[in-house]
Amino acid sequence: MIVRWLLVGLITAAIVWAVLVAVLALLGRRSWAAATARFVPDCVVLFRRLLADERIPRRRKALLWLLLGYLAMPFDLVPDVIPVAGQLDDAIAVALVLRAVLRGAGPGLLREHWPGPPESLALVLRAAGV
Repeated sequence: MIVRWLLVGLITAAIVWAVLVAVLALLGRRSWAAATARFVPDCVVLFRRLLADERIPRRRKALLWLLLGYLAMPFDLVPDVIPVAGQLDDAIAVALVLRAVLRGAGPGLLREHWPGPPESLALVLRAAGV
C-alpha cells in the first residue's frame, strides 16, 4: 500500500515537473525550461558537494543528512499525491536547511558549489533567505 502511494506520488511529481518544463518551452523560455529540467539534479549535486565540504560544521551536515532522510521517506507531513501542496513541504524543508547551512558559511559557499545556471542559483538563494 505504501509503495503504491509512493509510486503515485513520484509519477504525479514527474508529470507536474514535465508539464512545467513543456509550458516554459512552449512560451519561448527555453533557458528557463532547461534550468527547470535540471533543478532537481542540480540540488542533488549541491547537497553532495556541501556534505563533502570540510568548511561546513558537523551539526550543519547533520541537518543535511536529516533533510535527505526526510526527502527519501515514502511519507511526508503533506502527502506528495496532493498537487503543489505535497511538494511544497519538501521545498520548505530544503529552504530551511539551506538557510541554516548558509547562516554559518555564507552565500559564497552556495555559489561555489552550485552546478546549475545563475537563474536557478538566484532562486535557491532567495529560497534560502539570502
